[in-house]
Amino acid sequence: MFKKLKHKWGITSNFQFWLIFFIFAITGSSTLFVKRPVFAFLGIDSTTSLWIVVPVYLVTITPSYFIILLFYGTILGQFKFFWEFEKKMFKRFKIKKKTI
Repeated sequence: MFKKLKHKWGITSNFQFWLIFFIFAITGSSTLFVKRPVFAFLGIDSTTSLWIVVPVYLVTITPSYFIILLFYGTILGQFKFFWEFEKKMFKRFKIKKKTI
């Protein structure tokens, strides 16, 4: 499994592999620290309807995740990998036109 990911990601070093996993982990944890004050500022709490929480989360926290991911990737010397990773993710978000 690790060999498949290393090949897919274009990395050869086990150290780089585990560093990338570490960056994903600290980024996910860091978004929790962003979410709390943002939701508190917007007045969102446990009683707020999911119809409000989910769109607010997608609009505020998801972009924050990508920014934090690049930040940690840069600090830990993996900017190129995460820049390419994010470009690939944004291509997947792109809306495709249907042809008739």
